[in-house]
Amino acid sequence: MAAVSASMVKELRDRTGLGMMECKKALAEVGGDVEQAIENLRKASGLKASKKAGRTAADGVVLAKVADDNSYAVLVEVNSETDFAARDEGFLAFARAVLDKAFADKQDDVAALMAGDLEAAREALVQKIGENIGVRRVAVAEGGLIDIYIHSNNRIATAVKLDGGNAELARDVAMHVAAVNPQVVKPEDMPADIVEKEKDIIKAQPDMEGKPAEIVEKMTMGRINKFLKEGSLNEQPFVKNPELTVGKLAKEAGATINGFVRFEVGEGVEKEESDFAAEVAAQVAASKS
Repeated sequence: MAAVSASMVKELRDRTGLGMMECKKALAEVGGDVEQAIENLRKASGLKASKKAGRTAADGVVLAKVADDNSYAVLVEVNSETDFAARDEGFLAFARAVLDKAFADKQDDVAALMAGDLEAAREALVQKIGENIGVRRVAVAEGGLIDIYIHSNNRIATAVKLDGGNAELARDVAMHVAAVNPQVVKPEDMPADIVEKEKDIIKAQPDMEGKPAEIVEKMTMGRINKFLKEGSLNEQPFVKNPELTVGKLAKEAGATINGFVRFEVGEGVEKEESDFAAEVAAQVAASKS
């Protein structure tokens, strides 16, 4: 069984808002697996879904570029180890070069994109900055009318594809996607395995215990419908006018949303973080017990 470190406890606290001892106990029960601990806590207490951001695996930037005729767009994520390096002008110039090459070639294969001059430039930058630099992912969005939104800190970039409408609408929806982070366009787009997992979590919550099966099923479907509505772009209140859903906004403009891409720096991968002082204090406390 893996030891539960102070950094694991901190991550679980940050993502759930629960107390230190409760987090430590939950982690100990699953050998330090943060995701499993969150799932178990949700089953046991009705805890809401954890914060999506958590800790990031890497620093860096995400950049995007859209064609003048709004026919396609490209997003890239380029990583560094620290925010300090991500603000270095040499690093930013390299990230822009990666974006320009991907855009010119409509290339979303990282290995193919980096072959040749870009890989040489990356290696030189690693030597200069003293940090590991990498191109993590590239996406090409095309088909229909497309526009993008890049948050001012270059940590979130999005692209939205429309049938109908105009670039201003696509850009507004892209800004919404950056702010709210929907999972899918429509409720029916939600992957079946995610829906089933959510059902299992709902049915395991304390308020379901002892209820007749038909009542449990009715309550579960009500909560699943709410879950699907909250995670679907078309059903979400538009950030610039919560009186309208995003789907209704598009419909009133004669448009249909066909898809979106959202990149956020470091999402989905974790890097090792440790609170040295907390680790030492924990070791001292353990030695006295």
